Amino acid sequence: MVRLAPFLTCIALVAACAKERAETPPAPSHEAGAPSALASFAPPTEPARADASASAPIAANGACPSGMVLVDGNYCPEPVQICERWLDPPGEYHEYRCAEYAKPSRCPGARVHERFCIDREEYVAPGETDDLPLANQSWTSAGEVCATLGERLCLESEWQFACEGEEMRPYPYGFVRDATACNIDRMDLGRPNAGLRDLRAPVTAYPRCVSPFGVHDMSGNIEEWATLDHGRAPQRSTMKGAWWLPGKNTCRARTLGHGEIYRGKQVGVRCCANAK
Repeated sequence: MVRLAPFLTCIALVAACAKERAETPPAPSHEAGAPSALASFAPPTEPARADASASAPIAANGACPSGMVLVDGNYCPEPVQICERWLDPPGEYHEYRCAEYAKPSRCPGARVHERFCIDREEYVAPGETDDLPLANQSWTSAGEVCATLGERLCLESEWQFACEGEEMRPYPYGFVRDATACNIDRMDLGRPNAGLRDLRAPVTAYPRCVSPFGVHDMSGNIEEWATLDHGRAPQRSTMKGAWWLPGKNTCRARTLGHGEIYRGKQVGVRCCANAK
């Protein structure tokens, strides 16, 4: 268990970084993570997909483009997931990080069949030799990256199902939080008023941070834009999975309220596509 003081310091630091925004988006509503920092440089002009590793699952019958995996199964829109043990002591941020969820999760309603394709890895820009995922993206620019590839941003329901699978895992790797499996729970976020430290990890760095469908880094590393299933402009965007800070970092984690033009150095891209 971490001490409460360093944890609160991390949260306060991120909030301070967020005040340095060049833009002024709507006041954030953080249903599942801590406040995000903002950066200002533009996305590359020639986006390209990162190469999938040799261990990537092969989409059945060529249903998906290269670098994507097929997600096919029955999705639970509203699972019941109960935390049995919290990682942090009682306080303002007590219910941010669940150390262990009850197993199994329960689906009280009807499931919905889903079939689509999703990037196995977080999007890596062309020429990126360190395999670091692209960041500093808005919902708008992330959508443009996907459109250039003939793809699109994932719906929130698609993103969640690709992360949790039919087992409805709270974390992509299971029911017990593991800070060594994914790039999460980093305390060295930087200094107040000095900006957020870039602690992205290469997409190959955490091989155990994988979902039941074989999708990597859906917890931590960078937060990923998705589209709300029933969202309408200008409130269609959500950020999923959280990033490297001590946040919720679950498959159902979401950050709302930043708006579609918000950019942050911890926010990147993962694309979806319709399966053939």
